[in-house]
Amino acid sequence: MTTMYAALLRGINVGGAKKVPMAELRALVEGLGHGAVRTHLQSGQVVFAAERGDEASLAAELAGAVAERFGFAVDVIVRDHAYLRGIVDACPFPAADLEPRQLHVTYFSGPVDEERFAGVDRAAHAPEEFRLGDRALYLYAPDGLGRSKLAEALSRPRVTKGLVATSRNWNTVVALAELTRT
Repeated sequence: MTTMYAALLRGINVGGAKKVPMAELRALVEGLGHGAVRTHLQSGQVVFAAERGDEASLAAELAGAVAERFGFAVDVIVRDHAYLRGIVDACPFPAADLEPRQLHVTYFSGPVDEERFAGVDRAAHAPEEFRLGDRALYLYAPDGLGRSKLAEALSRPRVTKGLVATSRNWNTVVALAELTRT
């Protein structure tokens, strides 16, 4: 059975570092034996169909192939369509009433719980706020991610220790759910 996945590559094509041309990324994923390969934007999303593997093994396979082909390590998170659709459907914020730049999802490589974020003073960052989901964190940042002090606090190593984390804006979150639909 074929499953549609999205791979989220962390930190590529940002500020001129870790350049990965999308055509080469598509060819790389096709070379791994996957079908229906498409990239989304230039910031590290590739959608593909796989007949074998699970999210963790597919992420490791792609990370290894990127390191071999491009010469640098990249963290990769792979999620299937059902998960991505569930993230959209479970959004705790009124996404339809917000500008996409105000709402972001941080995907984590493993489960997260409230205890991990206990040291983040939520009241000090108001009106910004976050809520947890399934291996994800929803962030409402009214002035955008670039100006968000809460996003800065949430990305500190003591908070993300032991996990891969990568964030996407709401437009990309919704697009990945749609692109992985069969």
